[in-house]
Amino acid sequence: MAGILECIMLICFGISWPISVYKSWTSKSTKGKSVVFIAAILVGYIAGIFGKILSGQANYVLALYILNFLVVSVDFALYFVNKKRERHNKKA
Repeated sequence: MAGILECIMLICFGISWPISVYKSWTSKSTKGKSVVFIAAILVGYIAGIFGKILSGQANYVLALYILNFLVVSVDFALYFVNKKRERHNKKA
């Protein structure tokens, strides 16, 4: 039961990240983004991944941690791409 509840939590958190990636991609802007916040989320997912592995509970929930980590990583990368674009546009 605990695994199912953890899965629901990860799905609920995970729903917002593809939307965030889409907004980052289409807006080509860092407006409203916090790189520190995104980094903190990544650290949290890393802790969850290692927690699952170290506890010997590497099950379907681990896959959700990894999926969420990958999607947030894309948003993290887009932050820097967009930041570079903003700096370049400011100079022009």
